[in-house]
Amino acid sequence: MSDSVLLPLLVLWPLAGGLAALLAPRIVGLVLVAGTLGNLALGLFLAVTLPGGDPLAHDVGGWGAPLGIALRADGLSAILVLVTAFAAPWLALHASAAYAEPERRYFAGLFLLFLAALNGLFLAGDLFNLYVTLELLGLSAVALAALGGGPAALAASLRYLLATLTGSLAYLLGVALLYRAAGTLDLAQLAGQGTVLPGGAVAFALMVAGLLLKAAVFPLHFWLPPAHANATPPVSAALSGLAVKAPLYLVLRLWLSLYDGAWPLVAELLAALGAAGVLWCSLQAVLQARAKLLVAYSTVAQLGYLLVALALVPAAGLTAYGAFVVLLVSHVLAKAGLFLAVGNLARRARHDRIDGFERVVHHMPLSAGAIALAGVSLMGLPPSGGFSGKWLLLQAGIASGRWWLVAVVLLGGLLAAVYIFKLIEHTFGGSDRPEATALPRRMEWAALALAGSAVGLGFLGQPLLGLLGGVP
Repeated sequence: MSDSVLLPLLVLWPLAGGLAALLAPRIVGLVLVAGTLGNLALGLFLAVTLPGGDPLAHDVGGWGAPLGIALRADGLSAILVLVTAFAAPWLALHASAAYAEPERRYFAGLFLLFLAALNGLFLAGDLFNLYVTLELLGLSAVALAALGGGPAALAASLRYLLATLTGSLAYLLGVALLYRAAGTLDLAQLAGQGTVLPGGAVAFALMVAGLLLKAAVFPLHFWLPPAHANATPPVSAALSGLAVKAPLYLVLRLWLSLYDGAWPLVAELLAALGAAGVLWCSLQAVLQARAKLLVAYSTVAQLGYLLVALALVPAAGLTAYGAFVVLLVSHVLAKAGLFLAVGNLARRARHDRIDGFERVVHHMPLSAGAIALAGVSLMGLPPSGGFSGKWLLLQAGIASGRWWLVAVVLLGGLLAAVYIFKLIEHTFGGSDRPEATALPRRMEWAALALAGSAVGLGFLGQPLLGLLGGVP
């Protein structure tokens, strides 16, 4: 399969599936399976095609920059497309049992559109089409957050909508400033020019501020805990595992490619925000009485590690860059698995109070195991992907002389252990409560597969870094 077919197909396949799910409700199950598994096959083919060769590029319709839509894929794009494609079938498997009609139909259509937006974002080669895919991603995510929920979910999704539209507006203003200064929005043509363009610094500040709001990093995380805690488990897993990573991917692209990691003050600010998020939101997770809120605050804390890794890239190079990618991938898998597992426990108990999860290991061993495995990665224990990422992050902090960041990473791991063991204590201990709602086993297998993959990622660090290549 040539890049002239592969790159557009990565966007068109899930997009067509999403439209088919909405228009043909009688075959929605088949469409969801075909859409997610076909997307996984395309993601695998992209990952196999790239190593040893140049990045792939395709001009849609034969129109080149600056007029046409450029699709480009390098090692970073391939990794993010692949991990998204791997997580999607497990989320779809869980959703097939979690939803009844008509919610299943709406989930299938919106989720496949969500995947199309993610793929388009990871492959887009210009700033305007990045904006378009960001908007599609945000709107589909907001609709998913409101799906199947009550008044609390609707209110949280409206707050999410306000945050994502505000972030998009700030990003678009920055794009307009760059276009006025350079006359092009193509990433390849703008590479390294951001610091010398008139208004380049203002454009960077606007774009990054908007993206950090959309990513819900501390202290702009006000919308995330209620949105993720009140959404249904497959949606919470998709939002926490996938949606909030895309804006941080764009921050990395902008800062390293367009601005060459300029302005040491930016690195200091990102490091400070990341460190504060790790500590404050980990503490908030420890204090939560509801399991889904605990996991939601944990998401913001884990995003802090990504900001710290990003801040260290100019000083530590490939080590920090590798830490960013490994931590991102491990968080996608661990957090998606953890949200599904906690959602299973909440569905069985008909609530998500942590003190009501006593002894469920006897009745839901796979979900309890998923919580333990996801916790291993989030705490950063070997041999998980979380350990590999944090080890690289510690090396980057030591190499750059940022000992205070090393201390933050270690303390964050201890706080993660506290809130994970808080979950495990009630899941594995306490008195038995046999009266509860039984769940389809595939809902548990989906959670276990994702959480187990986060641990297995620790054995795939070298192939992952090999596919990644150098710092963009």
